Amino acid sequence: MQPFTTVSGSAAPLLAANIDTDVIMPKQFLKGIDRQGLDQGLFFDLRFLQSGEPNPEFILNQPAWNDAAFLVVGPNFGCGSSREHAVWGLKQVGIRALIGTSFAGIFYDNCQRNGVLAIQLCEAQLKQIAEVTSVAATARISVNLPEQTIALADSSVIPFEIDQLRKQSLLSGLDAIGTTLQRAEQIRRFEVQHLADNPWLA
Repeated sequence: MQPFTTVSGSAAPLLAANIDTDVIMPKQFLKGIDRQGLDQGLFFDLRFLQSGEPNPEFILNQPAWNDAAFLVVGPNFGCGSSREHAVWGLKQVGIRALIGTSFAGIFYDNCQRNGVLAIQLCEAQLKQIAEVTSVAATARISVNLPEQTIALADSSVIPFEIDQLRKQSLLSGLDAIGTTLQRAEQIRRFEVQHLADNPWLA
């Protein structure tokens, strides 16, 4: 998993409330046996017209945001089904962090497990970021995870909170398995001692 330290890039505002995982990754893109090609499905019905041409009105199709590293999202982002494909698709198009006021619980956990930083702010802070990043000339921001700050193009800096275990996992680029394996030697010692104390388990 790619570590997250300080990342800079454009931030695309996508502020509708309750954008669910079927909007993020429509069901027809869940048929594959691996994770390949999910970048094509991301926001498919918003990104493309019925003709198959890119929708020029969709934010990620506009020049200032077509290589966005961040999404500034509305409340309850990622609600709906628990499909992890939604996060895989976001990663494949280069989204490193989501900035919003609230996220659906399973989606939030899926972000953590896949190295996507999900930042929760108050409404006033989110409004400030959305106003600045909605203008092409000031769309670029910098997210500093070690310092827990978001630097905007207007020179303002917004702090954010994050659970320290989640923070350390993202900084180290470790998923749940990687984090567990850091304690592999302790686990082995426990197993040996536990079997010695309870030989009937062997």
